[in-house]
Amino acid sequence: MPHDPTLERLANATLLVPFESLQAPRWILDGLADGISGVCLFHNNLESPEQVTALNASLCEATDTPLISLDEEGGDVTRIGQARGSDYPGNAALGAVDDTDLTRATLRALGVQLSGMGFNMDLAPSVDVNVADDNPVIGTRSFGSDAELVARHAAASVQGLQEAGVAACAKHFPGHGATSQDSHHTLPVVEADADLLRRRELLPFKAAIDAGVRSILTAHIELPGLGGEGPATLNRALLNDLLRKELGFTGVVVSDAMDMRGVSGEIGIPEASVLAVAAGCDLLCLGRFVYADQVAQVRSALVQAVREGRLTGERLEEAAERNARLRDWVKESAKARTATEVTETVGLAGARRATRVDGDIPPLDNPYVVEFDAPAGIAVGEVPWGLGPWFRDTVRLSPEADELAAVLAAAADRDLVVVVRDAHRYPSTQEFVSALLSARPKAVVVEMGLPIWRPDCGAYVSTYGAAHVNGLSAAELLGSAGALKATQ
Repeated sequence: MPHDPTLERLANATLLVPFESLQAPRWILDGLADGISGVCLFHNNLESPEQVTALNASLCEATDTPLISLDEEGGDVTRIGQARGSDYPGNAALGAVDDTDLTRATLRALGVQLSGMGFNMDLAPSVDVNVADDNPVIGTRSFGSDAELVARHAAASVQGLQEAGVAACAKHFPGHGATSQDSHHTLPVVEADADLLRRRELLPFKAAIDAGVRSILTAHIELPGLGGEGPATLNRALLNDLLRKELGFTGVVVSDAMDMRGVSGEIGIPEASVLAVAAGCDLLCLGRFVYADQVAQVRSALVQAVREGRLTGERLEEAAERNARLRDWVKESAKARTATEVTETVGLAGARRATRVDGDIPPLDNPYVVEFDAPAGIAVGEVPWGLGPWFRDTVRLSPEADELAAVLAAAADRDLVVVVRDAHRYPSTQEFVSALLSARPKAVVVEMGLPIWRPDCGAYVSTYGAAHVNGLSAAELLGSAGALKATQ
């Protein structure tokens, strides 16, 4: 295939790429200089604030104002808080408080921290309306199940992040909250009519657009009620007729990760990327492990599609122009942003306000804490959670473990605290906890996911998330000396 630098540069302009190391490899620096719009960082790129700041500075030396992004939602989905959990409550906790000023202040504080490390784009907030209790991918990432509540906090989140000079990205359009499957693994289908989808799923996106959101990220889900087949990421009617014409969005349309099976599992990443750009995606988030060779394949596929007439050069130019405008916005925002005073405790204050207690917590003297493991979704990853940092005797068990007698023996003369995460999704956890409570009905249960399954117990504590600050808030209520000392 003959070399066409102009066309290849236009193809590069649609790419938001990952890389494999703590320092930018040569192929990334050369790619940025040759027109790649930006990068998306993941856990494997982040070691410390100092390292991240230096890394991002090196990316900016390669080209003028590249997009430097990450998935930093706060709460359960955190990249900068990977070592111990996030210092910011997630959406479920903020939705439980339902104070839009708090949400705006929390996201502004998060944005200031991100900007200070050199990030200028955050693939957040999630504005999905979580109406499926068994949703395996959204859950606490949503502000709640009420569309109007989600809408007002979507707007507040966008305002907070962008006041800090970080471009927000409302996701997952048209709405991933009614799914019972994970689009990382398959193509979920939302069976709802157009009227319901407009009243429920689309309302938060309209609020985010009205708040000035700079980008919107697509979902790899199918919504027959809104027309067309296949994932929304590849659906021109959804991305143009609905998102742009009906909802009035003029910013950058970002694809969810193109390595997810919901979009590329049957056709491969290069072909899915061509179809996504043709459908209206401006910026392709390629995923975590799509490195140099595969990035080159995506670029070649885009160039070849133009030559074959399957993708117009005008569509590439349109995408490149929108992405350039977004880069201009973050550049001007960085110049215009004045120092913003951020209260370091805003995250903990929000987590405390979100934590709920049903029943009376008795004075706990050296309690025995039993945590039941719950598999982390791909979006969340392996981030520490639980009450272990504040209670010396904490054990983490698999709910399938045959250790009921051992737990009861170990806790025989002590107060018992049981910690779960989204117990409503795991029958084995419910069975084990119910057996424990049959023997110890006065035990305290702490739910660090959504408080849907509520067993009879002495006291039931809901944190609406498993971030570090959520755990600290619960530990304070349970009388941990370490937690109380840490926050004095």
